[in-house]
Amino acid sequence: MRYLLLIYQEPGALPQNEAEFRAMAMEYGAYGAWLQQTGQLLGGEALKDVSDATTVAVRDGRRLITDGPFAETKEQLGGFWIITVVDLDAALEWAAKGSAACGAPVEVRPFQEAPGE
Repeated sequence: MRYLLLIYQEPGALPQNEAEFRAMAMEYGAYGAWLQQTGQLLGGEALKDVSDATTVAVRDGRRLITDGPFAETKEQLGGFWIITVVDLDAALEWAAKGSAACGAPVEVRPFQEAPGE
């Protein structure tokens, strides 16, 4: 099954000094490399800061564009991994490892599979 692992971070929660940031980045990179080596990683990316986001909505046939995220939240989407594993238990295990690597909560969402897949 395919799962989306969403990384949520509080603004300003990243390590503030270079040594701590390097350590986190190395652990994060090792986790991503491990997912890739085991054949579980289908994709993933880090995202730019939410201040670079733009939200688009269509209301009454008109396009509305807003700078920033649609909703104010304490935590912001910082990145994601797309993985393929046998079941939810495996996805939760790998999400826990990812959370430990990046120091942030990771939401696990299964993909809606088409009938017959």
